[in-house]
Amino acid sequence: MTKPFSKILIANRGEIACRVMRTAKRMGIDTVAVYSDADADALHVMTADEAVHIGGAAVADSYLKGDVIIDAALQSGAEAIHPGYGFLSENPDFVDAVEKAGLVFIGPSASAIRAMGLKDAAKKLMIEAGVPVVPGYHGSNQDADFLAAEAEKVGYPVLIKARAGGGGKGMRLVERPEDFAMSLEGASREGMASFGDGHVLIEKYVTAPRHIEIQVFGDNHGNVVHLFERDCSLQRRHQKVIEEAPAPGMTDAMRKAMGDAAVTAAEAINYSGAGTIEFIVDGSNGLSTDAFWFMEMNTRLQVEHPVTEFITGQDLVEWQLLVASGAKLPKSQSELSINGHAFEARIYAEDVPKGFLPATGKLEHLRFSKCSRNDTGVREGDVITPFYDPMIAKIITHGATRSEALGKMGNALADTQIAGTVTNTSFLAALCAHEGFAKGEVDTGLIDRELEALIKVDDASSKVIALASLCVLGLDHCDASLGSYRNWGSASHRCLLELDGERHEVYSHSTNSDGSVAYVVGEAKHTIEFIERNGDETVCRIDGQIWNFSTTQYRGHLVLFVGGKTFDFAIPDPLAGSGHEGEAGNLVVAPMPGLIKKISAKTGDAVNEGDALLVLEAMKMEHTLIAPRDGIIAEMNAEEGDQVEDGAVLVVLEDQDE
Repeated sequence: MTKPFSKILIANRGEIACRVMRTAKRMGIDTVAVYSDADADALHVMTADEAVHIGGAAVADSYLKGDVIIDAALQSGAEAIHPGYGFLSENPDFVDAVEKAGLVFIGPSASAIRAMGLKDAAKKLMIEAGVPVVPGYHGSNQDADFLAAEAEKVGYPVLIKARAGGGGKGMRLVERPEDFAMSLEGASREGMASFGDGHVLIEKYVTAPRHIEIQVFGDNHGNVVHLFERDCSLQRRHQKVIEEAPAPGMTDAMRKAMGDAAVTAAEAINYSGAGTIEFIVDGSNGLSTDAFWFMEMNTRLQVEHPVTEFITGQDLVEWQLLVASGAKLPKSQSELSINGHAFEARIYAEDVPKGFLPATGKLEHLRFSKCSRNDTGVREGDVITPFYDPMIAKIITHGATRSEALGKMGNALADTQIAGTVTNTSFLAALCAHEGFAKGEVDTGLIDRELEALIKVDDASSKVIALASLCVLGLDHCDASLGSYRNWGSASHRCLLELDGERHEVYSHSTNSDGSVAYVVGEAKHTIEFIERNGDETVCRIDGQIWNFSTTQYRGHLVLFVGGKTFDFAIPDPLAGSGHEGEAGNLVVAPMPGLIKKISAKTGDAVNEGDALLVLEAMKMEHTLIAPRDGIIAEMNAEEGDQVEDGAVLVVLEDQDE
C-alpha cells in the first residue's frame, strides 16, 4: 500500500491526537503536534515526531487559532491537517483556509459541513431527501414568546437545542411550560459561549428514546457505505457515557432501514470522509422501521469510533487518510460485516455524587487494565486542568457476544486505578452491573431513573479501614523472615484516617499467638496477616478470608484499591481542627475554577433552598450554583465576568431573623 501522505499535522490535543498518531506511525507517516502553554509536556506532544507551540492555555488562544495552526503546518512541511474531533473539526471556514493554503483537510468538504452544521438547515435538507425527521420547530424566528408557543404546539416535554450545538452543550429538556423561558435563556447563552451561535430549535422529546447512530463513510469517487450502528443511549446531561455496537435488539430490517437512510443522507450532500448520522429511536415497543428520526450529522470522526473498529475489523483513521489522499473506499458495502460485540466507557475526572461536576487534579497514580484497549492522552503525573474536557481515557472491550464484552468491561474498570482526582469509574462499573442494562434494556432516560442507585457510594467496611490503617503505618510487609511481625513484641499502634469527611480511629495490637495483628475499628475487631506480594498487588488474610489489594500514597493521602473499588483516605493531622463545620450551610463556594456567567441574586435578597444564585462556566459547560438553605444573602463576592478559583467563597448566607 502506498502511503497517502509523508507528513500530517494533527490540529488537536489529548486522546484523539494520540489516536491519530498511532495509525499514522503504523502507516509510515510523520506527525506534527500543536500545543498550548498548558500542554507543553502533554503526551500527544511527546508522541509526535515534532511539535509546534501555538498559544495560551485557553482554547481561543491556541486550538481555535486556525491561522496559526495552518502556518504551523506550512512551516513544518506537513501536507495535510487532521482535525480530530471538537475544536476546528466542523468549522467550514477553517476547511476553506486549509485548502486555500494548498493543504489537504482530512475530512469532509466545507460545503458538506455547512449543509449539516446548523441543525435547522440540516433537518430541512433531510426532509427533502426523504429521511425521517423528528417533529419540531426548525425555523429562524427566535422570539421567546413565539418559541414558547411553538413548544406548546409540539407538546411537552420538548428539547431546546442550540442549532450549532453538540455534545449536550446548548441543550435543555423542558417538561413544564413554566420552565421554558429560563431553559431557553440558558440554552441560547451556552450555544453562544460554545459555538458563537445562540440560535435554537425546538423538538419533540420522545419519552422512551434510544440514541442509535450510523457510521457512514464516503470518498471523492461517489461511493458511500455505512459501517453499521452504535447504540449511545446511556447518557447523562445529554452526553454519552457508555457506547456499544451493535445495538441491542437490532433486527436485520431495522439495520437496513437505518443504514439506507444514513447513506441517503450522506449522498444528499456528496459526503466524503468519516461521518455519523444520529437518529432518535422510539424504543417503547422494540425497534420498528417507522419509529426512527434523523437528529443531526456529525461531520467528523466520533469519540466512540473504536467500537465500530472492533466489530468491523477496520481502522477508521486509516480510511480517513486514504480517502483524503484521493483513494477509493477500502471496502464496499457487501464486503463489510459484523463480528462480535464491543463496548466503550469514558472515564472522566468528575465528581459524580455532586452532579457530575468536572474535576481537576494531578494524576498521582494511573494504571489501566491489560485486557482492554485503553485510548488516552494522559500519563501518570499529568494534571487535569480546567481548560479542556476532563476525559482521562476511553476503555474499549470486545467479545464474541454482548455478555462477554460487557463482562470484560466490568473487569477492565475494576482493574483501572486512578488517584489524585475523583473519577466516574465506580459509576461506570455500577452501570455495567445494572440488571436492565445487562439485558440490553437501554434508553436515554435509564441513568436519570436509576441515578440514586448508580451513584450510591458504598461505605468502607471496618475491614477496609483496618487494612488502610496498617498500610498508613507502613506495616503491610510480606517478609517471611519477620515471622508475621514477631519482632513487634506486644506493640500497640493508633492510626487516624479520614474518608469522605468522616474520621476513623484504628487501634492495632500484635498480641495474637500466630503473630498476626488484631485491629479494632469502633466495635469491630479484625485479624490481619500478610501472605505474599505479586508485583504491585499484595495478598493478605482478613479474618480467614483472602484479599488482594494495592495502594499508592500522595500528599497526605493513602489510596487503597481493593475488590475493584477505590478508597482515598486522607491522613489528617490529629492536632488540627476541622475548621468550617459551622459555616457549611452558610456558604456557596466555587466547586471548580471557572467564569461567572450570570448572577441571579444580590446582597440583601431573601432566597429559598434550591434557588439558582449563580451560573459558573467551566470545562465548556454551565453549572448552576444553588442556595443550600433558606436565608438572606449577607455577601455576594462575585460579579458577572469574574474568573474564580476552586473553593472561592462566592455567597454568604445568614438567617432571615438576624
